[in-house]
Amino acid sequence: MLINLSDIIKDNDGKLELSESFEMPTTDFLGEEFTFSEPCLLEGVILNNTKSLELKGKVTGKMGVHCARCGKPLTVDLEDPVEEILVREDAVFPEDEDVIVYSGSEVELMEAIVNGFLLNVSGKFLCSEDCKGLCSICGANLNEGDCGCNREYIDPRLEKLAEIMKNMSDTE
Repeated sequence: MLINLSDIIKDNDGKLELSESFEMPTTDFLGEEFTFSEPCLLEGVILNNTKSLELKGKVTGKMGVHCARCGKPLTVDLEDPVEEILVREDAVFPEDEDVIVYSGSEVELMEAIVNGFLLNVSGKFLCSEDCKGLCSICGANLNEGDCGCNREYIDPRLEKLAEIMKNMSDTE
């Protein structure tokens, strides 16, 4: 997403209002694929503080994910804050400062938006708080009913511990 800064660069204490629709790329992160079937929206403002430009806003949209327990496809709301410092390529700034460098009178914001998304995205989405997930034996979706599998299997290495625990609860 390329933003033209020519008006605000010349105006100290200037302000550029943003309302930009853009296509968010499909993003793989933490074993999940985040898809965006419709354009997202960046709303905010770029302020000229004479030393640099400050971007403050938010990205909103709808994203496709999967339930972490049952794998059902979900559509969830995206609302990520965006705060960035924009500096000219010939400006002096500390090397350890996280800034977006631009040249000329335009700045590309897509990488910053995607990076901000990755920093803010939740690692786990559920179709409902009481999602029962999948059967560990046959893989059936337990939200659709019981599959009939005996899921009370105990690892042979832990059978003695289970027996001790059962005996402790029987004596109390």
